[in-house]
Amino acid sequence: MSLDLENAYRLFAESTDFTVGLEEEFQVLDPETLQLTQRFEDLYDAAQTVDGLDASVAGELISSEIEIRSGRGENFAHAVALQESHRAQLFELAERQGVKLGALGAHPFSPWQDQRIIDTEHYHRVEDGLKYVAWRNNTFSLHVHVGLNGADRAIAVCDRVRELLPELLAISASSPFAEGRDSGLASARTQLFTRMFPRCGIPDPFGDWAGYSGFVEFLKRTNSIVESTQLWWSVRPHHSYGTVEVRICDAQPDGANSTALSGLIVACVAQAARDFDEGVPFVPQPARMLEENLWRAIRFGLDGKLIDLSRGEEYEAAAAADRLLEWTAPMRGELGIEPRLPERNATQRLRDAGLGPYESLEESVRETASSYGRSVGSID
Repeated sequence: MSLDLENAYRLFAESTDFTVGLEEEFQVLDPETLQLTQRFEDLYDAAQTVDGLDASVAGELISSEIEIRSGRGENFAHAVALQESHRAQLFELAERQGVKLGALGAHPFSPWQDQRIIDTEHYHRVEDGLKYVAWRNNTFSLHVHVGLNGADRAIAVCDRVRELLPELLAISASSPFAEGRDSGLASARTQLFTRMFPRCGIPDPFGDWAGYSGFVEFLKRTNSIVESTQLWWSVRPHHSYGTVEVRICDAQPDGANSTALSGLIVACVAQAARDFDEGVPFVPQPARMLEENLWRAIRFGLDGKLIDLSRGEEYEAAAAADRLLEWTAPMRGELGIEPRLPERNATQRLRDAGLGPYESLEESVRETASSYGRSVGSID
């Protein structure tokens, strides 16, 4: 991602509202032990021979991780159709290559010390800059891009969406296990990544493009960053696509749930844009207030309580999805998005089963294969 802010501004000026791009990260697993295995390069090279998959797979920091990207969908339904095709191709390819794929926010037991950073200039730069912070980040997530016309408008939407990030995290939590034990957290991934990386988590409100670009220029001028991918915030304007990217959610073991969660995120971004366009009053909450909700989402997920910051009152986190669905109803109706979210998130379901880290991963890998890997035809 470039630090050419003039070009990024131009891309937002040319962007189309509510185009959608989906990115899903998967663990690459040894089929016998279910340990993370260093096979990304094998999968990537094999994918280059598959029409449609060749441009859709990408690396993400470590050699035991692979990402698939839908590319630009003209709307949410189009992006889902593209992604479902790529999913099926990837899972068929993984089977041919003798590996399994997992989709939890963190691997339950593979040692981070055993993982290798992939051999790209970008990720060597990440490793050189962060060292232990990069080495420790063996995490997996869902990213959703939504096109927005206008750079000032995109920043205004980011400012509004930042307040929804704890709710989206609580709904998506899927990583209770880390380092061979139950972490006691709903999302160990968020603690390992969002809490450790610099310029990560919930950003300050910027107000408009001038406020945002001024801070990015400061980071550039002080040699803090050399590319915009070093802005790891959980919601950010994407400099290369003219999109608002939401990055707070854990990877989902069930493909249908990943799709439903993506739909909710698209609806949240779209509703925030509509509220801004219609002049709905908005005063951004300070980071210290949002931090309270973020911690509650990390620790308890949907089992605890979140805070209605406008009222200063607690509410049951289990109501978070219904609250977001109610708020986004106008834009969901306009865009034809009706996400069917499960009542309990993946962390709750894993704990409900009463299984240990290995057995939970084993069960989730079966769920992932059956839900993401539905065949849509041969990759030949």
